[in-house]
Amino acid sequence: MRSVQTGVAGKFSPWLVAVTVGFAAFMEVLDISIANVALQHIAGSLAASADESTWVLTSYLVTNAIVLPISGWLASMIGRKRYFIGCIIGFSITSLLCGTAPSLSVMILARGLQGITGGGLQPNAQAILADTFPPARRGMAFAAYGIAVVFAPAIGPTLGGWITDNLTWRWVFLLNVPVGILLSLLAGRVLTDPPELVAQHNKRLRAGLQLDYIGLALLVLGMGALQIMLDKGQEDDWFASAFITRLLIVSAVSLVAFVIWELRRAEPIVDLRLLADRNFAVGNVLMFVLGFVLLATTALLPLFVQSLMGYTATDAGLVISPGGFAMLLMIRWSARSAPRSTHAG
Repeated sequence: MRSVQTGVAGKFSPWLVAVTVGFAAFMEVLDISIANVALQHIAGSLAASADESTWVLTSYLVTNAIVLPISGWLASMIGRKRYFIGCIIGFSITSLLCGTAPSLSVMILARGLQGITGGGLQPNAQAILADTFPPARRGMAFAAYGIAVVFAPAIGPTLGGWITDNLTWRWVFLLNVPVGILLSLLAGRVLTDPPELVAQHNKRLRAGLQLDYIGLALLVLGMGALQIMLDKGQEDDWFASAFITRLLIVSAVSLVAFVIWELRRAEPIVDLRLLADRNFAVGNVLMFVLGFVLLATTALLPLFVQSLMGYTATDAGLVISPGGFAMLLMIRWSARSAPRSTHAG
């Protein structure tokens, strides 16, 4: 079957669409890395310990990990354009809540909501790019998108450190508000849903809301318990802690049950059957490895150099940024090695 050549860009240049969705993904990825170097300042400002302040990261990653796999289903139910713009607006509002948080508990709640709204930006940005560009040009389009996503963790720690040292950590989050307003207005102008997605959305509306409650509950329980276990395991001496052991059991049972349940559903909330495609499965494994290394280093290194080596927030950012620039150098090679076939499989 021939791939969709246009449809999302409409009367606007496909590259304008790429810039719009790329900046939205850039904003979301930037907020992950930019907050890490400000964590000690957040803890001091909100009268929290270093251990307590890590919940600012954990709450975001937990909710983000839950929303990511169901973002495709949400887009088909709400409409991809509406969902994407809603994510930008929600991310901007929750960023405002983070920047004005009066206490750690409010900050953690706001970060959790920020993870929910930000979780749909990256996967839907990639889906929009795939529908906007013909197969022969997708390699360059995804390379440009990759530059935005990789440049964020490259510049994020240094930018976050400079803002924290020279202004206040609150501006790390408040800067998202004007950027989000501009992006939501631009996305409303240049994005349109392809006819196939509109037809699918209308079909779902006629059938009524058929939410896979059991699958969603198992996903929330399994991913939430797994993320908290991995984040707090080191602090609690791993399986010497009854709390960590319980989290492991809950996570393992929930995720296994989730896989079995979803494979038996006619319309699952997460279509795990897609992993039967070898290319798709390998791509997911590679993205897991990338995220494992990238998020771990950007979260732990700033805390290490600031708490044990006396680095400022700006210096902590400069420690991390060179790794991001090294990844940028590989983007051009990735684009050149991408298939240039004009037909989709």
